[in-house]
Amino acid sequence: MNIERKSINTQSAPRALGPYSQAIITDGLIFTSGQIPLNPMTGNIVDGDFKQRVMQVLKNINAVLEAGGTEFSSILKMTVFLTDLSRFSIVNEVFSDQFKGIEPPARSVVEVAGLPMNADIEIECIASV
Repeated sequence: MNIERKSINTQSAPRALGPYSQAIITDGLIFTSGQIPLNPMTGNIVDGDFKQRVMQVLKNINAVLEAGGTEFSSILKMTVFLTDLSRFSIVNEVFSDQFKGIEPPARSVVEVAGLPMNADIEIECIASV
């Protein structure tokens, strides 16, 4: 079976840290790879508190979505990976602000032992195109 798909790679979001695409579009959906709080210009984790890192991850996701021809409001499902589940309320606070005025997507939040570059959050999503 041959599935038609398009790879998304943009300089507006951090480059992939391995052999993968920032996102794949197929059948009207975009599947993003996980984004961590990297500054796309420096390739380093952003300075600041956890809330600022969550906001950077969402900025990175938005840049990938825009490169794929869609927008933040088209997100259908998000998966959030945290190294410390006690920060769940901060994630909720940022998401409440980011999805104000639009229907929030379905979401899962999972605590993990570690993430690339010692990040404390990673988010991936599925959105419509």
